[in-house]
Amino acid sequence: MRRVGVFFMPLRVGPLPNPPPQAGEGTDRDAIFAANRAVGRIDLSVKAHGGVTRRERVHEAGSLRVRCPNTTSPEMEAVILNTAGGVAGGDRFDLDISVGQGARLAVTTAAAEKVYRTLGPDSTIDVKLHVKAGAALAWLPQETILFDRARLARTIEADLAADARLLLVEGIIFGRSGMGETVEEGALTDRWRIRRDGRLIYAETVRLDGAIAAKLGEAAVTRGGVAVATVLIVPGDGATVAAVRSLEAEFVGEVGASAWNGLAAVRLCARDGAALRHDLVHVMTAVRGSLPRLWTN
Repeated sequence: MRRVGVFFMPLRVGPLPNPPPQAGEGTDRDAIFAANRAVGRIDLSVKAHGGVTRRERVHEAGSLRVRCPNTTSPEMEAVILNTAGGVAGGDRFDLDISVGQGARLAVTTAAAEKVYRTLGPDSTIDVKLHVKAGAALAWLPQETILFDRARLARTIEADLAADARLLLVEGIIFGRSGMGETVEEGALTDRWRIRRDGRLIYAETVRLDGAIAAKLGEAAVTRGGVAVATVLIVPGDGATVAAVRSLEAEFVGEVGASAWNGLAAVRLCARDGAALRHDLVHVMTAVRGSLPRLWTN
């Protein structure tokens, strides 16, 4: 269990970023809260060498770690781990991933990321992706699970060379339905900006704030679905869309696909996390062919 006590303060294992003040008369509760926030950073760059992709630079800070189980393949796999056990209010995580010319990289996570209830500040995640000429990046983290009254502000920015390839997948689950959980209130701001050869080709911002359960119940939002995902494929075309639509009989939730201006996007909406994962695995397999082992275990 990561949370104890009535205030849901996170239990950290190992050294804290900064030692908290000693509790006692005159202790500032806000200062104690701030001192117990997790701050993590990963800088990872890879390069092509002799037909395989190898690590060029790895920097880890705070509670974030990255492990690369296969270092002798044309495509390297990188697995991100959060040793804080989840994301709490006031936590901040920064990830900077660079794929060198001709290299191939697939990035995933060891497990679904959990964003817990906060008593005040947002949790923030900033992701920067750089894909050089002739390179390919598959960004395939497992789902993000939001708890009731969680507040998450996330930004994903990708800079692609003119002939670079990107598969960007993100799934969000509002509460663990199998545990009887719902997200009545909270906040989510999810901002994506994708540039190719310096030109903005894709931009979207999703914002949900306040009574999330009520908003998800609206027909124009998810009509009661609590699990959503977006799959972005660059480059993408009509053939990409056709590959996804050919699986219509296999889907258990709602899946829509479209292509324009050299990219394709797939939207998924499902009644729960299990249904979303079922459909997401089918979509990713159709557009990619193979998945990291952590997705299929």
